[in-house]
Formats: sequence, C-alpha cells, structure tokens
Amino acid sequence: MNTLEYVAAFFGVVSVYLSVKQNIWSWPTAIVNVGLYAFVFHASRLYADMGLQVIYVIVSFYGWYQWLYGGKNRTELKVSRIHPKLAVMLVCIGMSFALLLGTVLHRTTNAAIPYLDSVATSTSLIAQWMMTKKLLENWVVWVAVDVVYIGMFLSRALYPTAGLYLVFLVLSVMGYRQWKASLSETDLASSQAV
Repeated sequence: MNTLEYVAAFFGVVSVYLSVKQNIWSWPTAIVNVGLYAFVFHASRLYADMGLQVIYVIVSFYGWYQWLYGGKNRTELKVSRIHPKLAVMLVCIGMSFALLLGTVLHRTTNAAIPYLDSVATSTSLIAQWMMTKKLLENWVVWVAVDVVYIGMFLSRALYPTAGLYLVFLVLSVMGYRQWKASLSETDLASSQAV
C-alpha cells in the first residue's frame, strides 16, 4: 500500500499547488488524488475519510465547472469573501454532520478514531465546497483541518500522508496569501471601473 500512498500524495501536492495558483487543472489532478486515497483509507480503517474521497470526486467535478463558469454571465469565477451568515450556517452544518457521522461510525464499525475522523471529514467537506466557490476563507479552514489530519495520520502510522498534510499546511498558508492578493486586485479593478 505504500506505493499507492506515495502516488496519491504526489497527486495531492500537485492538485493543491495548482489550487493555490487558481489553475483549473487542480480539479482533474484532485480527482486522481482522491480516487487513490479512497483505497489507502479503506486499508487503514479510516472509513469517514474513505467515504470523503468519493464525495470529493463529485465535488471536484462541481468545482471544475464553477471555476470555469461560476462568475458573472457564466465567466471565470473570481475570489470573494464569505458572508457571515453563510459562515455560521456552514459551522452548524459541519458540527451536526460530524456528530451524526461520528456516532454512526462509533456504533457500527471498527473505526480507529470515529469522532475525530468525522470532525476532520465534515470540516474538509465544508472547506472543499468553499474552495469550489473560490471563497478566500477556505484556506483558513484548511489550515485547521491540516493540523488535525497531521496528528491523526501520525497516530495511524500513515507517515507519507502525514507528510503530505504538512505540505498541504504550508500550501494553505500560501494559498491564503495569494488568493487575498488576487481579491485585492479584483477589488481595486472594480473600484477603478466605477
């Protein structure tokens, strides 16, 4: 399984790096990454994360479309900020889903760490959806999730994957900075157009 884990990790780094750069190819490379990780997580009994990979495939196709046509008049989507009401709604949805999933996994499977796995899973889904909408704050959520995942994967002896999430942590900080600069440029261009 180590070789598969390394290949999946490679595609993960490529995908996140391309996301930082707002490159549309981040989505097809993400599909390869998450498809491979579904097998890695199944073998490690991280079932919430295994299921998450399947959902990521669907979300990646959606994100691919959104980045191409989600802007005004079906144009390229630009970076924006999250509305506070949406942020509160996403936190409530994430907490509810984590509690439900954690309880199901705890009661029905031999999951290694069902509640922590479920919190990381639900928060990852929220962050990924935010990325499909090019919401700047997705990177802040990813930073928090990456820290949790690093500890979780170390506890399961998934060392290459823990290393991958350390790289993701660095890329998330870079992503936040680059997307914030992109947002500032868009805001400046909008104010000059008025």
